[in-house]
Amino acid sequence: MNRRLFSSLRALRNHDNPLGLPKAGKSPGPNFVNRMQRGLPERRKIQNVKHVVAISSAKGGVGKSTIAANLALALARKGHRTGILDTDLYGPSIPTLFNLADAGDPDLDKDGRLIPLPSSGVQTMSMGYLTPPGAAVVWRGPMLQKAIQQLLHSVAWSPLDVLFLDLPPGTGDIQLTITQQIHLAGSVIVTTPQKLALEDAAKGVEMFNKSGVRVLGLVSNMSRFACPGCGGVHRLFGSEEGIKAMCEKQELAMLGDVPLDVGMGEESPSILANPHGPAASELSAIADNIVGLLGLGDAR
Repeated sequence: MNRRLFSSLRALRNHDNPLGLPKAGKSPGPNFVNRMQRGLPERRKIQNVKHVVAISSAKGGVGKSTIAANLALALARKGHRTGILDTDLYGPSIPTLFNLADAGDPDLDKDGRLIPLPSSGVQTMSMGYLTPPGAAVVWRGPMLQKAIQQLLHSVAWSPLDVLFLDLPPGTGDIQLTITQQIHLAGSVIVTTPQKLALEDAAKGVEMFNKSGVRVLGLVSNMSRFACPGCGGVHRLFGSEEGIKAMCEKQELAMLGDVPLDVGMGEESPSILANPHGPAASELSAIADNIVGLLGLGDAR
């Protein structure tokens, strides 16, 4: 195909097939959807994936997608088979973070499933690969839920140790669809020390608790800046007391404290752009924590 699936398969798209995948592709089917509508969701495993970890913030602008991308890259560099699925249909970030914004259409396998696009040792899939650049996805809840179903179950992942899900902000339809439909090994909450971010992060923790999903811990992002000129460390959003109090109240593990990386606004994720910098070192340590919590053991 020389046009993006989202455009070229327009005739095939409908409320039951919003991504326009060929009918030969495997889908959850109407009985599965009906069970969900009756309040009887059936959680399934994603084929070829050992562990699925959701990266959430419940608030935009705290660097959740960047953390998700860096953790996927960190695990891949440690030898683990890693993938990332961008579930933010309205504002996908993964194509840009992995320098795949102009990669074109994903191929389809013999069953009509999307084949992930690889980058730096990570398998990736995103709605951003299926839409023209700059195009807005203007869908109501039912279409959104069906699209998420297809992204969860109609992607042909090669065997993965860990698949990270980059969740959109909020605690709405997409998050609930994911927690109800698939087996999650756990979730990671990303926040800054700012009061507003912490309030939303607490809502994210509550959502996972109510859904029966284990919260692996919390990551504090952009909380400090090491000035290359004066050598001082500056807390941009105030002290860490709020985060510490939240972790204590919610009985959460503090997975790491990622400093602001000056090059992040212009270059690739820290793991690639500045692999020996303080942000990359902290992200690598967080990845080690996740490996331990998941019981992954030694990489192959």
